[in-house]
Amino acid sequence: MVVAPDKFKGTASATVLAAAIGSALQGAGHEVVVRPMADGGEGFLEVLGGPNRTTIVTGPLGEPVEAGWRLAKGTAVIEMAAAAGLVLAGGPDENDAIEATTRGVGELLMSAVEAGARRIVVGVGGSATTDGGLGALKAMHPTQKFRGIDLSVACDVRTTFVDAAEVFSPQKGASPSQVALLRRRLERLAQVYKMESGVDVTEVEGAGAAGGLAGGLLTVGAKLVSGFDFVADEVGLDELIEGADLVITGEGFLDEESFDGKVVGGVAALCEELDVPCLAIVGEVIEPLPTFPSGFSVVSLVERFGIDRSMEDPLDCAIEVVLEFVEH
Repeated sequence: MVVAPDKFKGTASATVLAAAIGSALQGAGHEVVVRPMADGGEGFLEVLGGPNRTTIVTGPLGEPVEAGWRLAKGTAVIEMAAAAGLVLAGGPDENDAIEATTRGVGELLMSAVEAGARRIVVGVGGSATTDGGLGALKAMHPTQKFRGIDLSVACDVRTTFVDAAEVFSPQKGASPSQVALLRRRLERLAQVYKMESGVDVTEVEGAGAAGGLAGGLLTVGAKLVSGFDFVADEVGLDELIEGADLVITGEGFLDEESFDGKVVGGVAALCEELDVPCLAIVGEVIEPLPTFPSGFSVVSLVERFGIDRSMEDPLDCAIEVVLEFVEH
């Protein structure tokens, strides 16, 4: 069996969830491979080996924060949420959606280049920002330092640059009038980017990831990649799944977006392709949902155990569901 979940946001990381389920299955006599997953958002760095360096950078609201990142064999892995995440800003109620900056992400990128990285992967997701990456680019000046650097942005959404305002900024504390202001700001910024770099960020799918950070990084030669596909390739997920009896995945909320670049949808698609059954343990199911891939089963912890127990003991609930499923 392969255990390859995403995080249960706010209750359990992918690593903790995968380890708990894997340990329970091993205790029941099953042969298990544990591979926690991520799609570019929070947890991206952890599932790729975790930080082995830290840098003090500018936080989303201007305060200094200690951001962990990874450098190994010339490749740097950076998680933008470690420098400009909504959690660092205190959540949507404490965030300043207009002023929140990606400057710290740019500072991490500079640190990586100065430390000798020739390849950099930035996982984007969980951001406090809708600055179009302008803060990061200012911190990266002069951007000539990034010529010859293989820079990839691991995205978990396909949102366009300007649409990032409507789609994401309300989740970051923006009022309707602030959303309109942020959209106008992104429209102007896109014009500036095209004039200065020749890159039209409005035409690239996914450029709106992390409030437009992905689009900003396009102007210095970055390429946008699927966060799930990147992680799956790095850990050899398809090889692990092939020939498995069952794959267990999961996330906090299952909705339409889960099947559009996220972990659960990506794992389910691989399982369907390789003809391996897949079980998704999720906190809650949000309708409407697309037609499930063949061989795909889903169990909602909230529906099964109620919201109180599923929030208080998500690991115990997930383990109970998995053990029952494999026994039957």
